[in-house]
Amino acid sequence: MNRTERLKERLDALGCACLCEEPMSRHTSFQIGGPAELFVSPSDREQTAAVLAACREQEIPFFLMGNGSNLLVADEGVRGAVIAFGAPMSRIVRQGDALFAQAGATLSQLCRFARQEGLSGLEFAWGIPGSVGGAVRMNAGAYGGETKDVVTRVEALSPEGEPFETDAAGVRFGYRTSRFAGGEIVCSAVFSLSPGNPEEIDARMAETLRKRVEKQPLDYPSAGSAFKRPKEGYAAALIDSCGLKGFSVGGARVSEKHAGFIINTGGATCRDVRELLERVRAEVFRQTGILLEPEVQLLGSRPEP
Repeated sequence: MNRTERLKERLDALGCACLCEEPMSRHTSFQIGGPAELFVSPSDREQTAAVLAACREQEIPFFLMGNGSNLLVADEGVRGAVIAFGAPMSRIVRQGDALFAQAGATLSQLCRFARQEGLSGLEFAWGIPGSVGGAVRMNAGAYGGETKDVVTRVEALSPEGEPFETDAAGVRFGYRTSRFAGGEIVCSAVFSLSPGNPEEIDARMAETLRKRVEKQPLDYPSAGSAFKRPKEGYAAALIDSCGLKGFSVGGARVSEKHAGFIINTGGATCRDVRELLERVRAEVFRQTGILLEPEVQLLGSRPEP
């Protein structure tokens, strides 16, 4: 029995959902990626800590992911264990005028729950394709609202698997970042909201979604914004000004609808997307002197284009 088999045996004993050679294309919004050697789905903070300990014990590399909405996985797949915060770790509970949500809950689930409970404050997040954990980690935001505006407490694990809690100040939110971008692990968060009229909340959510549908290529798989916003302006505007809308490599294309998105038009590979990212960066730099920084996270073997 090799180390991976021993790890799976240990995870099975913990009662943790675990799949072997699971295609990552099933778990990313890009719909791209080869198989994960092990795909593990813990159900709470304690089980997550036990999974981390088991991986270290067997010297198996691991990667933690949420909804896979900002992830580009190598065509060859991922060695070791992918620890995914998904459906088994997606509980949402009302606590007065606040909501407790585990890291695997999607923002769409959280927004729907808030609307159902007549709680306002999350309308900005409707349609953001991410999880609670990812939203806290990257301070997700849109249309004038950010995660930092509503989060009051976070339960987490240190990189070594030690549990801790922090208030909003301790999260150290910044523009699309937080302390959790550095290796600590979000397991759940509490969102402080305000009582509201469900019909008015629904109307604001509908308006947010209308704006998204109008401006973003939601009918194609993508990872959202391909590049971070530079100090000099907006990545989409720079890419558009360089005449790169519609530019493609294989099945990957710069969206004609929103130049900040790279879309999978069908059958795109990780290699296609990586090459397109680099070509866009190079051309924008050549024309403007501004070097764009990719926002999408790369995972797995990464062959040179």
